[in-house]
Amino acid sequence: MNNEGWNPGKLLEVSGAYWQTCALHAGVKLDLFTELGGLSLNADQLAQSKDLDPRALAMLLDALAAMGLLTKSGDRYANTTASLAFLSKESDEYVGHMILHHHHLVESWSRLDESVKSGKPVRTRASFSDGERRESFLMGMYNNAMLLAPQLVPQVDLSGRRHLLDMGGGPGTYAIHFCRHNPGLTATVFDLPTTRPFAEKTIASFGLEDRIDFQAGSYIKEPVPGTYDAAWLSHILHGEGPRACRMLIEKAAAALEPGGLILIHEFILDDVRDRPLFPALFSLNMLLGTESGKAYSEGEIRNMLEDAGIGDIQRHPFRGPTDSGVIFGTR
Repeated sequence: MNNEGWNPGKLLEVSGAYWQTCALHAGVKLDLFTELGGLSLNADQLAQSKDLDPRALAMLLDALAAMGLLTKSGDRYANTTASLAFLSKESDEYVGHMILHHHHLVESWSRLDESVKSGKPVRTRASFSDGERRESFLMGMYNNAMLLAPQLVPQVDLSGRRHLLDMGGGPGTYAIHFCRHNPGLTATVFDLPTTRPFAEKTIASFGLEDRIDFQAGSYIKEPVPGTYDAAWLSHILHGEGPRACRMLIEKAAAALEPGGLILIHEFILDDVRDRPLFPALFSLNMLLGTESGKAYSEGEIRNMLEDAGIGDIQRHPFRGPTDSGVIFGTR
């Protein structure tokens, strides 16, 4: 963020930005964008179909229209092109699950001062939660990966590789896209047993059951099963402290054949650690939800790879929309 130009107006704009956040969250949680679909409805019609208070709903709809997420003509509201594409459950580009995951994080972010005082988290890790929170987290990760993987995967050269380890791969989104892009590749998703039903359903939906299998286990507590010539570790390091991260990378490296490729996909801080903005803020999110997780710098990841016997370490030119990046090397 630019350090110049801070003034009372700018400070209050940032301080009150959560008002828009909460209006968006409410719209998604109440599923207003899906209900509107391609229609143009007034507040009374929408309130009746969703069993909401008409007066309160009209206030929320006006706010969403003021934010540019709805259009208003007379007393009728309609989706914009963007809200229909990204906020309606009928769209393949729906990101509402990730927005609901963010909604579940709001309470803990309001207690950031407590975590800074104690050094301890104030919420349970979403990946270990039950019910709605876990579903929002898993589906949110799926949403994000489905949007990012088509951009990232074609830029990663896995030509000639035969067997990919997707470590902590959740529903296997990246394994799916890597296999689709590389016809000779097979993959194994290694993640917690609770993830298996979602992963197998997702893999089957792409018709890749014969090329992608799921191995249930904890990458913290158990060895990595099998032997591979490529390993993909996407967004799993930030949930752990440095010691556990070294262990994870060592486990993945040990499962690689000589010459095997390991790729780390993370929100990567510069070595000075005060930029880019998103990884710096994401590190605080890990403070709030994990015992020792954080965003890691490029230098830290390089050192962990070197200590695991990985050579020819390079930073891939890819940069994601939230400053995610890829660092890779060979055993």
